[in-house]
Amino acid sequence: QLQLVESGGGLVQPGGSLRLSCAASGFTLDYYAIGWFRQAPGKEREGVSCISSSGGTTNYAESVKGRFTISRDNAKNTVYLQMNSLKPDDTAVYYCAANTGGPYGSLSVYAYDYWGQGTQVTVSS
Repeated sequence: QLQLVESGGGLVQPGGSLRLSCAASGFTLDYYAIGWFRQAPGKEREGVSCISSSGGTTNYAESVKGRFTISRDNAKNTVYLQMNSLKPDDTAVYYCAANTGGPYGSLSVYAYDYWGQGTQVTVSS
């Protein structure tokens, strides 16, 4: 069974940091682009960052550029999202997703066919 599992979410104060992990089971991530998305209450799911299968190409939403860093460790079958300088507007459920159709990622939800269950990130004082 193909599965993605996110972890690392939690409650953090503004200006703090968190590192999210996306671990795969039932398949290897090596060949697939991975995206991170988030969804705040009452809002649509939006793309945050994506990384190509090799890790050589990354992309970020304007709202997180310079604060978030996506990376992958194919040996551990895991993709990470390092989030620094967190703001209350970053509060959302964060999801990772795999694009099994090709090596390059996208910030569009429609490019991905496997999704994790999400992890809550709350930024509040």
